[in-house]
Order: sequence, then C-alpha cells, then structure tokens
Amino acid sequence: MIEINNLVKQYGDKRALKGISFTVNDDEVLGFLGPNGAGKTTTMNIITGFLSSTSGSVKVNGHDILEEPELAKKDIGYLPEQPPLYFDMTVKEYLDFICDLKKVSKENRKKQLDSIYSMVKIADVKDRLIGNLSKGYKQRVGIAQALVGNPSILILDEPTVGLDPNQVLEMRKLVKTLSKTHSVIISSHILSEIQAIADRVVIINNGKIAAIDTITDLSRRLSGSSKLLLSFQGPLKDVSSNIRAIPGVANVATRNSNDRLHEIEITISNTSPDIRASIFFVMSKGGWPIFEFRSLDPSLEEVFLNITAGK
Repeated sequence: MIEINNLVKQYGDKRALKGISFTVNDDEVLGFLGPNGAGKTTTMNIITGFLSSTSGSVKVNGHDILEEPELAKKDIGYLPEQPPLYFDMTVKEYLDFICDLKKVSKENRKKQLDSIYSMVKIADVKDRLIGNLSKGYKQRVGIAQALVGNPSILILDEPTVGLDPNQVLEMRKLVKTLSKTHSVIISSHILSEIQAIADRVVIINNGKIAAIDTITDLSRRLSGSSKLLLSFQGPLKDVSSNIRAIPGVANVATRNSNDRLHEIEITISNTSPDIRASIFFVMSKGGWPIFEFRSLDPSLEEVFLNITAGK
C-alpha cells in the first residue's frame, strides 16, 4: 500500500503540488491522470524517491520514502516514460546489471529472471542487443527491470506510448496479470486503456486532486444516473415490463421501434449494483435475442474533459 499525505512541491515561486493526498490499495490498478503540467510526473518522482517533497509524506508499506528510503524503494518497481535502457547491452546483461543494483542474490537470480522472461515474453530476445529491439520489446524490457527484486508496487508512466494496437493489447493483458500480485499505478494519455484496466482513477489538475473514484461512480456523478442501451427482437411491451421489474431499474424508455428491432433505454438507480447479468437472464428466459447491449454512461475521456476543462 502507498499512503500519500498532503504532498507539496515548490519550485522557486511555483507550487507544482498543492497538498496531494490519496492511497493505493494492495492488488489494485490505479489510473493516475491529468493534463500536461498538472503534476503527475512530479508526484511519481516523489513517490519513487527521485525527488523530495517540500512538505507532506509518502509511505510505502509503512516505510517513509525519506526516512527509510532503502526499505521503501525495495517495494517499488518503476517504469518511466523513457525506459532506462542501455542499448549496447544484451537483455540478459542489462537485467543482470539491474539485479546487481537491486541486490538480488546470486542464488535467487536465475529463477527470478527466468520467471520475468516468461511473464513479459522476452525469453526469445534475451541474448540480443537492446538497441536492436523493436519499440514493443524495449517496453517489455523496461517492465522487466521494474519487476526485478519482486517489488509489491509497480509505477508505470505511459507504458503504451509508441506501441502499435497489437502491442497495446498485449501490454494491457500484462498489466492485468501483474495486478493480481502487485499494486499498480499507471499514468497514460490513452484514456481508453485506463478505462479498460483501472479499478480506480485519481485525476490531478493544477497540482491538486480534482477527483478520486471508480470510473463507474465518476460517470454516474457526471450524468446523474447510469443508463444502458438494449436493442432486441421480441415483444416490446413484455420485455419492457420484465426489465422494469428488476430491482434497481428506475425507468425503461423506448428510443426506437420498428417491425424488426426495438431499442430501449434503461435507467439504473444510483445505489444499485451492476444489473447487466439480471437483464441478460430475463432476455434469455424469454427467448428474446439481444442485438446490442451497452452502457450509455459518459466515457472516462468525457469525465476527464468535464473535470479538467477550464480549471
């Protein structure tokens, strides 16, 4: 767990951070978002110990990053936006070097590196020069160095920048896998990626926290309610009546209807849990085919723009 309390960073007359406070829970993916110049990189550099704060504190699994730097940093793996790679080394030489820096014992080194090679899928390039690798493989090597020493917390700054769509998908899967055994802070300008993998998001703007919550709750807060769109074949009146009877459904309204397809908008109570499975089972029991079923809630991009615009 990371506990960030009232973090302030002053650069001369400019205050980059103005009292930032939030926590990162165990085995959680936290999206860390903000426009350029908002203070994201400064915050991450303070969390990792690369910068000291003017005031406030950062505790990593109970260890203060300034008072117990070695114990705190031991629990952190960091991938900056530009991976700290040595292009004239092979992958194996480089990761051996990182093991030396992180004081990984010779007895545990081979087993740990073999596990990392397998996890990030770089075993087939471990004897190649890093400078000759593709952008995607360089990013994988960057994540591999962050995993050396088996830290409980990973901080990833723009891990998908410059990757093609297939590589982005692979990186998303990797982050989801890592989140089962690590806490992950991930910063990215590709908000669709954050929406796909984050459990919660922190949005920072002008050096201050603008929002902290799950994406679902932020969307509900922006729209005032949660809505689903359902397109189907079947008797409009019966389907609407059955869905309206599901606990948590506040309203069912027809958006479009013709001889072939009907389209309804389902409004869900703000206090209701996810009821999509209940809707599916109602449709399945009635034998009514679903052609489209999706959320009408604001996307993370819309939430982000609403929170940060003009502030």
